[in-house]
Amino acid sequence: MFRLLLSTALMTGALTIASAQAEETGVAIFAGGCFWCVESDFDQVKGVTSTISGYIGGTLDNPTYQTHVAGGDREAVEIKYDPAVVSYAELLKTFFRTVDPTDDGGQFCDRGHSYTTAVYPLNDAQAALARQAKAEAETVLGKPVVTEIAPSAKFWPAEDYHQGYYENNPVRYKYYRYACGRDSQIETLWGEEAFFGLEK
Repeated sequence: MFRLLLSTALMTGALTIASAQAEETGVAIFAGGCFWCVESDFDQVKGVTSTISGYIGGTLDNPTYQTHVAGGDREAVEIKYDPAVVSYAELLKTFFRTVDPTDDGGQFCDRGHSYTTAVYPLNDAQAALARQAKAEAETVLGKPVVTEIAPSAKFWPAEDYHQGYYENNPVRYKYYRYACGRDSQIETLWGEEAFFGLEK
């Protein structure tokens, strides 16, 4: 009986610790064109603990790289972070300054809905902060920001070969990013504010 009570107490304690740890981890979901690039950018942000490339917003269950365009999904990244180190508001500011939020046709060389920008808030507080960040970006740029503050939707992780692509295929990734003109266009658009929050 004592062993059962002890086991139950230990299990309850473990669950309490796990719940507390879960509450200490924030989650953000951003669509910013090529998910390889968004993942690469946010892995440089202090306080970000993990990034996962995936698909979101479409009509199909278990979308794949071959089906997500037809299903209406965007490429997106789920970002886990430590709120004690970086806030959701700071992540939003970084997000807007690592994309072209004025482009409603895609991002850089990647065109079509699946490459358009969006923020997928997970609760009302995130939604309010996203609207504020979008308005602030519009004021700074002096032009309309078309990034959608999208309804909450299920995030589907992409295939394994997309995860950490920039680390696993550095030569191909660097060539793609350069050839696509991502960095040069962001710097032209945002000037000194480009890439806010990224570790240099």
